[in-house]
Amino acid sequence: MKKIILSAVVLLLLVFAFMGWRFFGPATAFTGEKYTLYIHSNSSFQQVVDTLQADTVLKSPGFFKWTAARMDLTENVKAGKYEIRKDMSLLNIVRMLRNGRQAPVHLTITKIRTRETLASFIGRKFECDSISVMRYMDNKDSMAALGVDTNTILTIVMPNTYTYFWNTTPSTILRKMYGNSKAWWTPERRQQASARGLTPIEVYILASIIEEETNKQDDKGKIASVYLNRMAHGMKLGADPTVKFALRNFELKRIYDKYLKVESPYNTYRYAGLPPGPICTPSQQTLEAVLTAPRTDYLYFVAKADFSGYSNFAATYTQHLQYAKEYQEALDVEMAIRAKADSVKK
Repeated sequence: MKKIILSAVVLLLLVFAFMGWRFFGPATAFTGEKYTLYIHSNSSFQQVVDTLQADTVLKSPGFFKWTAARMDLTENVKAGKYEIRKDMSLLNIVRMLRNGRQAPVHLTITKIRTRETLASFIGRKFECDSISVMRYMDNKDSMAALGVDTNTILTIVMPNTYTYFWNTTPSTILRKMYGNSKAWWTPERRQQASARGLTPIEVYILASIIEEETNKQDDKGKIASVYLNRMAHGMKLGADPTVKFALRNFELKRIYDKYLKVESPYNTYRYAGLPPGPICTPSQQTLEAVLTAPRTDYLYFVAKADFSGYSNFAATYTQHLQYAKEYQEALDVEMAIRAKADSVKK
């Protein structure tokens, strides 16, 4: 009798040990360091199980279902992006899914030129697609709530890294950007903009042009002064980057006269003042360059003939023509050298 009882106790202990190992021990079957599980909104528990089985994520899908049922996961499926690490236990996996402990999604914005590009970028990182993002940005009431319109929506997008959850809605994504933009525009910066006769939106639009003009931080303030002086004199901005934007051709190296005739409110060779919206998302350094632009009498600038990336600035058209001639002659020589080198290679 004692042997029977002892055998029963041993068997029971073995069962408990097995159950404990199943419950607390490594439960994953994949070979990588982690598996990313995407649970779409309104997904059922069975759909989650089907995904895990199809991708061979778990050693025992059946025991996962048994555990999930006893921990109320079957009725509490939460959408999101989840990272299942190698050798996680079933207990930890089920707890993570039941509690909705998602892996964060980091959205890093650098330079974006159009609303469509922004929508596409968001659509690739989140559950929402680019169409739903565009639909939100096309909604006038939604834009009015953010203090912008369909042309100026990018002015709330400050280049930065934003952190969200994968199933975040377009509204929440853009509202967070709006909050970041509002925080950046401190009373002091708003006063600096006002001192130059600009609103924050106008500063952003002007900075977007300068961002496309140069990557030389030392020149950005001086270029800003050129455009501010032109506006003060009632001159058209005549900014080449706005022509590229109007043509939606950002690879153009030279702007020929035929391009200057394109019909678009963004063509600052045809229309006076700032364009109706930004032509890219400028860096915070470029925004600061506009706000702190030096007071100059410059009305013109052209790239230096040494191809350093810097510009020569001029207050008179005569001086500007001289600088432009120097650059053009240097460019012609450079192109001739390249053409000769290409012919030798052939």
